[in-house]
Amino acid sequence: MATFLYRLGRLAFRRRGYVALLWLAVLAAVGLGALQAPGAADEEFSAPGIESQKAFDLMQERFPGAAADGATARVVFVAPHGQRVTATGHRKAIEETVTALGDGAQVAVVSDPFKANAVSKDGTTAYATVTYKVKSSQITDAARTALDDAVDQARDTGLTVETGGSAMDSGAGPGGVAEVIGIAVAAVVLLATFGSLAAAGLPLLTAILGVGISMFTVTLLSDALGLSSSTGTLAMMLGLAVGIDYALFVVSRYREERAKGRAPEEAAGLAVGTAGSAVVFAGLTVVIALAGLSVVGIPMLTKMGLTAAGAVVVAVVIALTVVPALLGFWPNAVLAGAARRREGGRRFRFRRATSQDGNRDNHGTRWARLVLRRPVPVLLLAVLGLGALAVPMTQLQLGMPGDEAKSTSTTERRAYDDLAEGFGPGFNGPLTIVVDARGAADAKASVGTISERIAGTTGVVSVSEAHFNKAADTAVFTATPATSPTDDRTKTLVKTIRDERPAVESAAGASFEVTGTTALNIDVAAKVQSALVPYLVTVVGLAVILLLVVFRSLLVPLKAALGFLLSVLAALGAVVLVFQQGHAAGLFGVAQTGPIMSLMPIFLVGIIFGLAMDYEVFLVSRMREAYVHGEPANEAVVAGFRHSARVVVAAALIMIAVFAGFIGESESMIKMIGFGMATAVLLDAFVVRMAIVPAVLALLGDRAWRLPKWLDRLLPRVDIEGEALTRNAATATVTDPDPTPDEPVEARV
Repeated sequence: MATFLYRLGRLAFRRRGYVALLWLAVLAAVGLGALQAPGAADEEFSAPGIESQKAFDLMQERFPGAAADGATARVVFVAPHGQRVTATGHRKAIEETVTALGDGAQVAVVSDPFKANAVSKDGTTAYATVTYKVKSSQITDAARTALDDAVDQARDTGLTVETGGSAMDSGAGPGGVAEVIGIAVAAVVLLATFGSLAAAGLPLLTAILGVGISMFTVTLLSDALGLSSSTGTLAMMLGLAVGIDYALFVVSRYREERAKGRAPEEAAGLAVGTAGSAVVFAGLTVVIALAGLSVVGIPMLTKMGLTAAGAVVVAVVIALTVVPALLGFWPNAVLAGAARRREGGRRFRFRRATSQDGNRDNHGTRWARLVLRRPVPVLLLAVLGLGALAVPMTQLQLGMPGDEAKSTSTTERRAYDDLAEGFGPGFNGPLTIVVDARGAADAKASVGTISERIAGTTGVVSVSEAHFNKAADTAVFTATPATSPTDDRTKTLVKTIRDERPAVESAAGASFEVTGTTALNIDVAAKVQSALVPYLVTVVGLAVILLLVVFRSLLVPLKAALGFLLSVLAALGAVVLVFQQGHAAGLFGVAQTGPIMSLMPIFLVGIIFGLAMDYEVFLVSRMREAYVHGEPANEAVVAGFRHSARVVVAAALIMIAVFAGFIGESESMIKMIGFGMATAVLLDAFVVRMAIVPAVLALLGDRAWRLPKWLDRLLPRVDIEGEALTRNAATATVTDPDPTPDEPVEARV
């Protein structure tokens, strides 16, 4: 492995012009293809295998064309205190608003609250439903402006008017703000790490190139593979983060080799052969984690994982080819300013590599020696701290926060609250009951029996009139719970209705299923929760096998997996503390606490596992390299920190900056993702990798690097430490790739 990558690095360095042209051609090709490709579709969320999805599929089959996917807006009218919306003046204002809402070019139909029985029992609240011909992402600014104007006119009459519904979702995510913040912070961190504008800019340039190619490819293939507009979000985030990190490690190793006196081409080859080997295996762990998302069985999640895995592969290949090619164009520019001045600019005489090169103490070695002197207290403090932070995770409640999780400053949240006050807390999350009466002697009687039984269930406040399809063999009606969509009692109600189903179906002679947004969220949460353990076993198992091959050690991979579990559980505990229990919620701008987004644990586990293994490979591979080359076990730990601690810290700070940028967004789910990811990286990089790893290795000593002989014979051998390269480099003379006749070979760069 190392020898192959060494040759690849030298080839890219020598043929830098061809490499640059090749990648620019790839970028241009996929870019032009993306411009001509059909636009990405808005993929419908689906979760095969759950009851809610089966019921929804049955509705689509039995009610063809009825399940319109157009956006809806719910306009809520509240009369002034002590008055009713049915009063003559208020009724007239509402009817005029309904007429104005129906004039929009994209509007399909508007329901009149006085004709659609959409007035609360106390007469204080009413709502009109606006159904559009297009999806929310296709609603024009003119249509949104028309909606706002109609609402403003109604407010001028003295009514309180708020708006909710899917039409209010413009489909815009963070809008690129988080990415800009991440890039800006990354530039500062890289500049502080390398002390060179060129060294700081090179990882950013290659990362942007990789993200550009990945995103253009996603757009190009979106129509053929059914990729939605949101599929590339994860690919962009991870592609940017790992792209910077992988280039960072290669450039750092190149500078280290130059400090030892290597010629530029040789240094580039050694950097790709050693750090590049770590990049390959680190990238593989990320790919395994992302591809493993398919275990959950949610198509959208599978596509997001595979797309992001593709972006990581692109980042790895670019780090192995484009980075050495750019180093070939500017071999001295990436060196620190002090090094360039010391060496006399472009022309300097190489120093012969000695055993003392690069062995000076730094902050990393001082920290490592501190941990090695006190491994037990450090280990206990770190494990107990992470364990205490993980305790709230036992109270984790999964769900899908909606408008109730938004700030009270938004009209969507106020509309949600007004409907809950006027019609009851369960009005915002009705259950949809789909009755399959095929084969029933009397379909209407069967549906009536099921409706009566469900209406009599404790926790149901009302049921609507059943609506039959044209064949009169399938009916749909809604059941309104007494509690809100995210209330545990609503979850219990759904379970109760389903548990009582056999007796109800036996009495009615027909079958039924429960669906709707509330039931769907409950089912998805259960599906994700049940898939979490198999996912962990699959991903961690494959990664442990991979790390066995990399480190040829039994205990190091097990330690890496256990450390990851500690950090991810602690991160989930922190998410529960803030977003579910409300501790320090105001500090992070959390307006409303509630259940944790159903997909959050899977996202957190998948992404952070990949990144955690990145840090593990880059840090421990240098320790393994030192140990293989004869260093004692403890000194190998110090050597690993000497060479890798600074770049691992820089990489972690970049990741934290990218993820933390999302905390400032207004959407609760985006805040949650940003906070969870940033916290997990912080804990894994600075507590697990920087404290627990050296403490455990100090306690294990030489045992950490042992492997049973039978297992050693089974595992393939890969030279990730570059042992063969080191032997060759020790006997090779330093040569110049392009000497001129009038100066010594070793004097020219």
